[in-house]
Amino acid sequence: MQKTTNHYGLCALSIVPIRANADHGSEQVTQLLYGEPFKITKNRKEWNKVRVTFDGTEGWICKDQVTPITKNTYKSIKGQNEPLYASDLIAYVSATNDHLIPVILGSSVDSAPLLKHVYEGEAIGGKKDKSNLIPIALQYLNAPYQWGGKTPFGIDCSGLTQMVYKINGYTLPRDAKDQANKGEVLSFVEESEPGDLAFFDNSEGIITHVGIIMKNNYIIHAHGTVRIDRIDQTGIFNTKEGAYTHKLRVIKKMI
Repeated sequence: MQKTTNHYGLCALSIVPIRANADHGSEQVTQLLYGEPFKITKNRKEWNKVRVTFDGTEGWICKDQVTPITKNTYKSIKGQNEPLYASDLIAYVSATNDHLIPVILGSSVDSAPLLKHVYEGEAIGGKKDKSNLIPIALQYLNAPYQWGGKTPFGIDCSGLTQMVYKINGYTLPRDAKDQANKGEVLSFVEESEPGDLAFFDNSEGIITHVGIIMKNNYIIHAHGTVRIDRIDQTGIFNTKEGAYTHKLRVIKKMI
């Protein structure tokens, strides 16, 4: 029988996969990056069901990858007004045993002292100007597509948009269809500014893809890799394939 708990945890590793079910072969729905807090909502022998504090995503992580924290510590992390995120593609924290732990772009480095770690890298905090979105997005360029991924070593389309906005101090939901419920609708591509989001649907009208608009009718998005393509009122045009790969549904101004 599953036992409900009120425990809290912190990610003390570089990357931890969150899975749809309590099984290593189950679908990865998202990832925890270093320093991210979470609630533990259910307990099994080798697994914990967790809820990610930042966006509410739920799933299962291996118990061996959980670092428990107190409720008060959890509240102090959650209550931070301007959290700090790693701004280097990859940096490190050093532990008391002199071991180095890789820390990936977008990791929450405020938590390092709580884990008795010392962060050795550059950090960014607070709400940044909209003009900073594209430079951050370009740090993910050529990252391979990975379902549920959130890092330059593997990322999906909504993971890219969420992480770019997160590093710049803004909160987006985890999935493209939920991100599309935010922001102000723009009627035409020509009305958009760099940093606005474009959403794309499938033949059933379900939003399945998102990207970040750049200047001069270009878009950066995760499709095979994080890549830059052309965008117009029809959708994304892949010049290499000579065809449209995604059908435009709506453009949203988030900030």
